[in-house]
Amino acid sequence: MSGEPLLRIERLSVRFGGITALDDVSFDVAEGQICGLIGPNGAGKTTLFNCLSRLYDSRTGDIRFAGTSLATMPRHAIAGLGIGRTFQNLALFDTMSVLDNVMAGGHCRGRSGFLADSLRLPRVAPEEAGVRRNAAELIELLRLTDVAKVAVSALPFGTRKRVELARALASGPRLLLLDEPAGGLNHEEVGSLASLIRTIRDLRRLTIVLVEHHMSLVMSVSDKVVALDFGRKIAEGTPAEVQRHPDVIRSYLGAAA
Repeated sequence: MSGEPLLRIERLSVRFGGITALDDVSFDVAEGQICGLIGPNGAGKTTLFNCLSRLYDSRTGDIRFAGTSLATMPRHAIAGLGIGRTFQNLALFDTMSVLDNVMAGGHCRGRSGFLADSLRLPRVAPEEAGVRRNAAELIELLRLTDVAKVAVSALPFGTRKRVELARALASGPRLLLLDEPAGGLNHEEVGSLASLIRTIRDLRRLTIVLVEHHMSLVMSVSDKVVALDFGRKIAEGTPAEVQRHPDVIRSYLGAAA
């Protein structure tokens, strides 16, 4: 993992009125790493994700992805650049099938354009077939084959989480942002998720940044962990190092700890 990191966050600050959501945050994520982002509610984790997705603009600082600054990148170009994301609150097309939801994630990579798709020009068919093949592979990988033709609204919450993950992967990202992937899952589902995240990283050769309150999941899958509190970075290192850090212990357990 030599050379410039795939993701570099440089002195990032974000304010909402008089509230500082992120305060001079900097860290790197090397290609192929799984980086866990932790902190109490209100620490700035989701704000950072929204900056990575260009949903929020930073007050100062920069985010560089594969050497390119995201500061002036239009929001609609982020997926095409190679950044995929899941959301804490599911954002699926409930009336569409699992297959169609996953295929929708792959269309951001298409080159035919809306007009060509509408007119069903000859070049559209091979591209659509490629999107369908990729979606089918992801559906198999995420163990969704039996429900591929089922409407998402008819599925249990844990299965819908896997559908959203498959849709994020369908865009062919180099960087995958997972926002609370264990939220709402039971103990058994969380255990399976940990194995699935590592498998996805290895098979798809991804870099992953993970926001999660489920500490056992973060510590079991992450190569490095970054801890935030009140918008500031308070610790960075291996899972073991961050777990032992006195500021992390204080932020979770209180000053008496």
